[in-house]
Amino acid sequence: MSDPDWIDAALVSARPRAMAALLRYFRDLDTAEEAYQDACLRALKSWPEKGPPRDPTAWLILVGRNSGVDAARRKSRQTALPSDEVLTDLAAGLDDAETALAERLDGADYRDDILRLLFVCCHPDLPATQQIALALRIVSGLSVRQIARAFLVGESAMEQRITRAKARVAKGDTPFEAPSPTERAERLLTVMAMVYLVFNEGYSAGGAEADARRPLCHEALRLSRLLLRLFPTEPEVMGLTALMLLQHARTPARLDADGLIVLLEDQDRGLWDAAMITEGLALIDKAMRHRRPGPYQVQAAIAALHARAERAEDTDWAQIDHLYAALERMTPSPVVSLNRAVAVSKVAGPQAALDMIAPLEGRLAGYFHFHGLRGALSLQLGRDEAAREAFHQAIALAGGAAEAAHIRQHLDRLQAEGEKNRAAVSEG
Repeated sequence: MSDPDWIDAALVSARPRAMAALLRYFRDLDTAEEAYQDACLRALKSWPEKGPPRDPTAWLILVGRNSGVDAARRKSRQTALPSDEVLTDLAAGLDDAETALAERLDGADYRDDILRLLFVCCHPDLPATQQIALALRIVSGLSVRQIARAFLVGESAMEQRITRAKARVAKGDTPFEAPSPTERAERLLTVMAMVYLVFNEGYSAGGAEADARRPLCHEALRLSRLLLRLFPTEPEVMGLTALMLLQHARTPARLDADGLIVLLEDQDRGLWDAAMITEGLALIDKAMRHRRPGPYQVQAAIAALHARAERAEDTDWAQIDHLYAALERMTPSPVVSLNRAVAVSKVAGPQAALDMIAPLEGRLAGYFHFHGLRGALSLQLGRDEAAREAFHQAIALAGGAAEAAHIRQHLDRLQAEGEKNRAAVSEG
């Protein structure tokens, strides 16, 4: 591996832990980020010449801490500053005592430090898109350009979005004391929800957006793996990671050559990523052995049943229905009930599923997938006019070109069949 490659890999790997320690030290997000960036610049200058430090993360924490302190002194003009060369030499020459100091800085507390860093990005006053953008910038270290490309907006607009998010965080009361077990569990749940939001921003994209947003799935998996290292015995973290692996494994088969959506039952399962599936299945099996079920584990178990079916017709829909019923009890939601209705349609038929979703119309009137499913079920029952009406409502709510194109295919098919029937009648 060339110098730039190993240095870049080390900086990416160290970022969450180093940023988290610096945030605890400075108690200010901007100061911590500036300190880390300065440490990275010094690393790019020092490491190619002197080789990698024994502990790159500890090196970055100490150099970043010194840099941040020096910046504060510069602002207050309290003392003269050492040169860049002096600071870099001091950090590069970490002896055993200094390494031990670094470990104390970022040892026993680093799990809560990283959780705090992620929790800060989940500030309740921030819209979901700003939470995601802030996490990608602060924790993952993606550039503004990369994040802007993923969200299909201009760089200046994304820069403003991140700046506003940081300003809101700065006004809030970031908790720096060690959390209680209950507070830690609550923070972890909030952070997991944000990580899954990042994943879905990438996974739900279709058409021309798919390639641009795919890196969001990779970043979500990286963050989830980070949580898994911090909480190796937490089954819900295993469940979340397994869920994303099993879903992301389908990515090569989810869109056709024209960027149109391919339904799960129509996908070429030979294109699914076998390595991801193997890892995901192992994780969910491990999580379930803890016998502490949670929503992410149940969703991963559903994804696992799809992954284990060699053909669509081999899918155990009765077990999927059972799992969705359990998920409804854990997290009652009209969307969960809507998803369960798909399983019900396979087990008990389309009419049973239509009866099940009818009471959901008031709460899901503005939800694309409600009308899409209602149209598909009506189509199975031969109720073409009801299907056409539902598909028209769905296409008006489509979240992207791929969703709209998928519904347009149904409408075009209905129109063609209608014209064919009318022609047959007129000929008769």
